[in-house]
Amino acid sequence: MIRPSLEDAYAACEAITRREARNFYYGIRLLPPQKRSALCAVYALARRIDDIGDEEGPFAEKATALAAVRAALHGAADPADPVMVAVTDAAAHYPIPMGAFEELVDGVTADVRMDADPDVTTGFYATFDDMAGYCRSVAGSVGRLCLGIFGSMEHPDSPGYADALGIALQQTNILRDVREDLQNGRVYLPREELEQFQAELVLDEHGVLVDKSGGLAELIRFSAERARDWYAEGLRLVPLLDRRSAACTLAMAGIYRRLLEEIAADPASVYHQRRSLSGWQKAGVAAKALAGMGRIA
Repeated sequence: MIRPSLEDAYAACEAITRREARNFYYGIRLLPPQKRSALCAVYALARRIDDIGDEEGPFAEKATALAAVRAALHGAADPADPVMVAVTDAAAHYPIPMGAFEELVDGVTADVRMDADPDVTTGFYATFDDMAGYCRSVAGSVGRLCLGIFGSMEHPDSPGYADALGIALQQTNILRDVREDLQNGRVYLPREELEQFQAELVLDEHGVLVDKSGGLAELIRFSAERARDWYAEGLRLVPLLDRRSAACTLAMAGIYRRLLEEIAADPASVYHQRRSLSGWQKAGVAAKALAGMGRIA
């Protein structure tokens, strides 16, 4: 294959982002063109890594695919790969912490190992700290990748805020997807908290979560309250960003935070469906972010 032009490489990444980033793209499109293209490149590679973990196939096959990504990050990329062409160019223009992609690979590797756990319904992660470590790998890493493109005022805590915001978003994902993850043989909720709330993860014959004692609903509300603290910490990044980068961050975080509040208000709503905001709701959050109205932590 012929090496794609930079224009074609970035166009391919933007097409992936528009198609796959159902929530993030509402924020990404608020960026100026050059930053938008760079962030689409980052998203496209992150999406590729994530998809390796979610696709069907044996552990060895997925491990090989993840190893190929690591090799590409160290200079062994296919020169005809538009995603790597775009990411390499973006990294030449922005201080993107490329090591964060390898952290993402580590997190997806943990997902793949979970698939092989015969007793995962008891909880793959023993404690919240264990789960937070996973969240840091798969989502905090993405927050820091975004920060490399956004840029920020000189502040020693900027990477930590970006990390916290990614962890907050991932906690929201875990609560939203608890049913779907269980159907796929994965449990992210900490084992000690499942035991503390006497929450059983059981699907009925229709694939609906059964919560006879109400313990799962209590755990979801408890987890949502904790996630709010992570959002508050992560959103301390916003005043350190330029207006468009701040708007992007507020839009992405705002969509997930609103989703978190809807789940907290009605935990049972995730027992039979994958909750999401409507397109109009997402657009409204993005519009408020661009207008600077979403800066409340």
